[in-house]
Amino acid sequence: MLLKEYRICMPLTVDEYRIGQLYMISKHSHEQSDRGEGVEVVQNEPFQDPHHGHGQFTEKRVYLNSKLPSWARAVVPKIFYVTEKAWNYYPYTITGHYAPSLAESSGAQLVIPSSL
Repeated sequence: MLLKEYRICMPLTVDEYRIGQLYMISKHSHEQSDRGEGVEVVQNEPFQDPHHGHGQFTEKRVYLNSKLPSWARAVVPKIFYVTEKAWNYYPYTITGHYAPSLAESSGAQLVIPSSL
């Protein structure tokens, strides 16, 4: 098997890229938050994992009521949000999404995991 590696020179260091990535995520969350909807950061703290090392754990609630079509708004609860739990071990991220408001009303739970 022939393996080719390409490298692209970047005008910034890895640390500068990481800071810029965190800034853009924060800026996007702020822009999407209006009229009481958008992103609410519930928990944001450093985390230590035995396999991945030092990282950041973040739990967010993304309120989606105004973004749903009218037929879906009639079915889901008045306050509808999706919870995102993310463990960021740059450059790796483990993320899971679930909708606890749907679990309370229907008894089921929607879990959408995404991993390394």
